[in-house]
Amino acid sequence: MITLAVDCMGGDHGPSVTLPACRQFLDTHPDAAVLLVGLPDRLASFAHPRARVVPATEVVGMDDTIEVALRKKKDSSMRVAIQQVKDGAAQAALSAGNTGALMAIARYLLKTPDGIDRPAIATQIPNARGGATTVLDLGANVDCSAEHLLQFAVLGSALVSVLAGNESPSVGLLNIGEEAIKGSEVIKQAGELLRRAASEGDLNFHGNVEGNDIFKGSTDIVVCDGFVGNVALKATEGVATMIGGFMREEFSRNLLTRLLALAASPVLKAFKRRMDHRRYNGAALLGLRGLVFKSHGSADAFAFGCALGRAYDAASHNLLDRVQARIAHAAPLLAHAEPGSQAPAPTPNPR
Repeated sequence: MITLAVDCMGGDHGPSVTLPACRQFLDTHPDAAVLLVGLPDRLASFAHPRARVVPATEVVGMDDTIEVALRKKKDSSMRVAIQQVKDGAAQAALSAGNTGALMAIARYLLKTPDGIDRPAIATQIPNARGGATTVLDLGANVDCSAEHLLQFAVLGSALVSVLAGNESPSVGLLNIGEEAIKGSEVIKQAGELLRRAASEGDLNFHGNVEGNDIFKGSTDIVVCDGFVGNVALKATEGVATMIGGFMREEFSRNLLTRLLALAASPVLKAFKRRMDHRRYNGAALLGLRGLVFKSHGSADAFAFGCALGRAYDAASHNLLDRVQARIAHAAPLLAHAEPGSQAPAPTPNPR
């Protein structure tokens, strides 16, 4: 039985979205259970044999600062949900609440394993190959060192190896060009670390990639800092919105444009569905001693249900153990990559 702890109060809509999504999830996953965390009076109407209410007296608001969420709201639904993971009552926690607060609380309660300085947010972005490219970080870390980008590559490789069944996923480093001489000093240093990791057998490093490679599917994973990653994510979400708006506008024009729009409608609808960010909702907070997932704050019941499914898949496939194993295997490299340490000389490339 896989048990998920759900922060039912988080996000823009709270129980009006999280409860219907939980019911649908339970109906389609007979080996799953949920802990509904939140204000008891708001959750009392929910009844299911595999659901239990875990009371919390406070709610982290979307505009609450990290200090308020971490130090003043110690009985918030977000914190109580993550506490269930720490206590072993649940295999994963899910919240649509304040991202900064979620990351801070998760890091405070669950801690990071040896070799990982900062957790990262990872999610999938649809690509032209019919699959999705895993991108990290998506906003948890705006300023990243080369060592952090190496850690993100290790974490992302573990995630894809579990959820996609790909034991050697390719990793690309997001840059302004494919050439190794391009980019900032941090990016150049990260490239050196990633190439060394590839020579040691810890990663399948493809090399530098550009922004369009995310959508081409040139690599399974794209590593970047949180600022760039968040911009890429928001741009992707805007594409589906733009297509929907275009279709509505063209259907409202004269007869000729309506006929043309009608003829193109199946293709546009298929494309819109492929680009629908709701289907990819549920970002993993990687690099913690427990599984935590973040749903989009404005998610509807369908999108939140997708996030529940993603958290379930991660827990049922032992993502945490796989991540820990990847980190342990790469421990010597990560230790050498720490700031101030003496990095070993790169292994010569026979080619």
